[in-house]
Amino acid sequence: MTIVEAYKFIEESNKYGSVLGLSSMKTLLARLGNPQEQLKFVHVAGTNGKGTTAAYISAVLAAAGYYVGRYISPAVLNKREIIQISYKYEASHIISNENGQKRDTEPVKHSSILTKYISEEDITCYVEQIQKACVSITAEGLPHPTVFEIETAMSFLYFLDSKCQIVVLEVGLGGRLDATNVINTVECAVLTSISMDHMHILGNTLEQIAREKAGIIKPGIEVISYDQKPEARKVIEEVCKEMESGVTFADFNNIKIEEQDLKGTIFSYEEWKHLHINLLGENQVKNAVTAILTIKALQRSGYSITEEDIYTGLSNASWRGRFEILKREPLFIVDGAHNEDAAVSLAKNINIYLKNKRIIYIMGVLADKDYNAVLKHTGKYASVILTITPDNSRGLSSSVLAEAANQYCSVVYDCSRVPDAVKMAYNIAGESDVILAFGSLSYLKEVYQVLDVTIK
Repeated sequence: MTIVEAYKFIEESNKYGSVLGLSSMKTLLARLGNPQEQLKFVHVAGTNGKGTTAAYISAVLAAAGYYVGRYISPAVLNKREIIQISYKYEASHIISNENGQKRDTEPVKHSSILTKYISEEDITCYVEQIQKACVSITAEGLPHPTVFEIETAMSFLYFLDSKCQIVVLEVGLGGRLDATNVINTVECAVLTSISMDHMHILGNTLEQIAREKAGIIKPGIEVISYDQKPEARKVIEEVCKEMESGVTFADFNNIKIEEQDLKGTIFSYEEWKHLHINLLGENQVKNAVTAILTIKALQRSGYSITEEDIYTGLSNASWRGRFEILKREPLFIVDGAHNEDAAVSLAKNINIYLKNKRIIYIMGVLADKDYNAVLKHTGKYASVILTITPDNSRGLSSSVLAEAANQYCSVVYDCSRVPDAVKMAYNIAGESDVILAFGSLSYLKEVYQVLDVTIK
């Protein structure tokens, strides 16, 4: 099987539809030997911040010397990025004197946190196994696994063969009925910010959505939660009581921001002083705090993680496409704000980092998102809004988005395509202005390509 054939098999699995529940996923994993039962997990659910929080947790664990599997969704820049491993790489060198002679000292050691994606060779290997399992499953008249179920199963196989000591597993959608929720060997469950999104699937109230997210909570495990809105917090407390699981909520009132600019943030939280993160955004500090509390829970479970590991991991964590600077003069920033809660956070970031700047938006969203709510919170900061249609079956027409944007900004252009929008933005922007491309993560890869920014 070639990589093209492997991807074709995965993509064509969409045509079979899906069956509500976890039975299909359990059937597939049983045919593959249930690799998930031999792994340990940190399970992460939530509406916003899952990826960043998982990035912090993974980086700290890697800094502590653990070989860490990480499963994320959706892919933004590379199909292989959804399945990755973080680890610490140590190197040493001999210090020489002015004459090039070796000094009589111990080698100087340097360590860094590296990330590798699953290889194309591994993808083809695992897809061959999964394809055989799917043939036997459908031959018995059972439903064909979905794309997400196939990719999740592939991640379990890869992490097991790679001998990952722990896996930071991100939920795809919801929690209770998500394909990742077949795992039982959970060290800790993490709930990031919960807000209104995917209402057609998860429910029309915050309480209903929170209950779906809290569906990842297993009996007797530790649960770490973002500082939730009261309705979500109440549901989480109820579920934890039912499951006899202890829960710790982050207290964002204890965050003290010391420095915050486009170079990063220095902050303190409870006993941790002068922590540094490179990821930008007011929400990133909150995600970092949620990750710190998760690390504390893992320490209580016996994981060997020092205070230095926490500082090192947080400062080394990276996450593409989240209020990320791609170019300067003018500043070109991309962000994945695609729902109301994320738009509120983006508006705060504009006030923190871009106050009094002239900003040109490039916007593209999916039709099933509340784009009017996104515009309500962000539109007033734009001098110009350029709309595009994401290359996605669910992409909202740029003309429809432009019509909605006209209510919030007096200068709106329907550009349709990303290259045209980027070109127009540069024509409009001066050196001191800002171009901000945001909305659906599904179109950000094209922005990187147009700007010729390296994609790993």
